[in-house]
Amino acid sequence: MQRVAVLGATGSIGTSALDVIARHPQAMRASVLAAGRQVEALLALCRTHRPEHAVIADPAAYPALRDGLRAAGLDTQAHAGAAALDALVAGDACDTVVAAIVGAAGLSSTLAAARAGKRLLLANKESLVLAGELLMREAHVHAATIIPIDSEHNAIFQCLADGNPPARITLTASGGPFRGWSGAALAAVTPAQAVAHPKWSMGPKISVDSATLMNKGLEVIEAHHLFAVPADAIRVLVHPQSLVHSLVDFTDGSSLAQLGLPDMRTALAVGLGWPRRIASGVGALDLLAQGGRLEFEAPDFEAFPCLALAFAALEAGGTAPAVLNAANEEAVSAFLQGRIGFLDIPDTVSATLDAMPPHAADSLETLLAADARARALAQARIAARGGQA
Repeated sequence: MQRVAVLGATGSIGTSALDVIARHPQAMRASVLAAGRQVEALLALCRTHRPEHAVIADPAAYPALRDGLRAAGLDTQAHAGAAALDALVAGDACDTVVAAIVGAAGLSSTLAAARAGKRLLLANKESLVLAGELLMREAHVHAATIIPIDSEHNAIFQCLADGNPPARITLTASGGPFRGWSGAALAAVTPAQAVAHPKWSMGPKISVDSATLMNKGLEVIEAHHLFAVPADAIRVLVHPQSLVHSLVDFTDGSSLAQLGLPDMRTALAVGLGWPRRIASGVGALDLLAQGGRLEFEAPDFEAFPCLALAFAALEAGGTAPAVLNAANEEAVSAFLQGRIGFLDIPDTVSATLDAMPPHAADSLETLLAADARARALAQARIAARGGQA
C-alpha cells in the first residue's frame, strides 16, 4: 500500500491528487494531509479521506484542528507548524510526498522529503527556483525520485523516459488571460481579471504568475535543474489550446511531444503510478472535438517582461533566481491586495534584481538570506510607489 502525504491538500493540486488517490483504494491511501490556514477545509478532507495525520501550518489554528478531529470521531492526529510537517515527511508516515505548498514556504518540507529518499511529486516550483542545485543534489545523494507535476515538466519527464538526453526543450504556455494584449492595455488590469485563467483552475498567486508569464519563466528555471539543460537550449512557445504540454528535440532530428486534456490529474497519476500507467479520471484526447487545430506563437517579451527577467536570472545564476522569486512573491501579493498595478509587478522584480548583483548560492543559508533581503527591497519599492499596507 502506497502511503501518500499531500502537502497543500486544500489547494487545486492537492484536491486533484486526492481524487486520483481515491480511485485506487487497494493500492494507495492519503496518510498525511497538510494545509496552511484553512482549518475547516482540512477537516472536511480528513472526514473524507481519514488520514493518520493532519497538519496545519499556522500554530494558532491547532486547537481548532484538534477539536474538530475529535468532534468528527476521527483517529487522525493533529499537528501544527513546519517542524512537525518536516518530521512527518521524513519519517515512516509516508513513502510518497505530493509537494504542492505554494511559494518559498514549501522548501523545507520538500528538502525533508528529498533527504529521506522519498518519491517526491514536485509541484512546488519555488523549491527548484530558490534552491534547485541544492534540492537536486540532495535527491541524488539520498536516492530520492523526483517526478515533476507541473504539466509541462511532467510532459518532458515522459518524453525522456528512454534515457536519451534532450538537445532542446520547448515549454508551452497558454498565454494566460491577456494573450495578445498591449502593454498599455495591461496597465489597467485588475486582480479579478488576472486570476480568471482561461484553461486552469488555480490559486490566486499562480494565476497571476500565469497572467504575467512569470509562471513560465519559473518553469524555465525548473527545467534547467530538473533535466540539466542550459538556458539556451530551452524555449517557450505560446500554445492557446493547451493540449501540447511540452516538446523535446533530440540530436537525431526527432521531436517528441506529450499531449492531453488540460487536467492536472494526468500528471499526478503519472507521478503516483510511474512506471505503470494508472487511471486518473481524465478522458482521452479527441483532437477533432477540441477544434482540430494546434496553434503556436512566440511570446511577447515586451508586453510580458517577467519571462525575460526569468531567463536573465537563470543566465546570471547564483542567487539571482532566488531574488527573482522573492521579489515576485512580494509584488504579486501587493497586486492582489490592490496596493500596486499589474505592470508594477515586473517593475518591482527588475528593480530588485538590479539592486542585488548575484553571488554564489553555496548554501541554503545564503539563499534564504538573499530571499529575505530581496523581499525587504521589494517591499520598499512597493511602498515607494504608494503601495502602503
